[in-house]
Amino acid sequence: MRYLSNMPTDLLLVFCTCPDTESAETISRQLVERGAAACVTRLPSVSSIYLWQGVIETSNEILLLIKSSNNQYPELEKIIVSLHPYELPEIIAVSVDQGLADYLHWVKQCTEKPT
Repeated sequence: MRYLSNMPTDLLLVFCTCPDTESAETISRQLVERGAAACVTRLPSVSSIYLWQGVIETSNEILLLIKSSNNQYPELEKIIVSLHPYELPEIIAVSVDQGLADYLHWVKQCTEKPT
């Protein structure tokens, strides 16, 4: 097992909130089945306070932590936008700079397109 990778990667951690279990499940499953993500972790019952169309809103949501890669980001975004019930879904991608090398390798393998 290789341990800590101190080298920059082309991997992403993408955050997306969903209003309910059904949409979170559908989006998560489609992302993995279509190779746009290696893994999606769902965190239930997060509370969001946000400004939407001039009004402060509060919602209980499900947070998706999506493990993906730069090359899959366009497909990942397309899948989320096509399935998400929100008019403007939260999709925020953060670069992964470090992590367990074997895990990062697995994410990369899962999100590579065959040549």
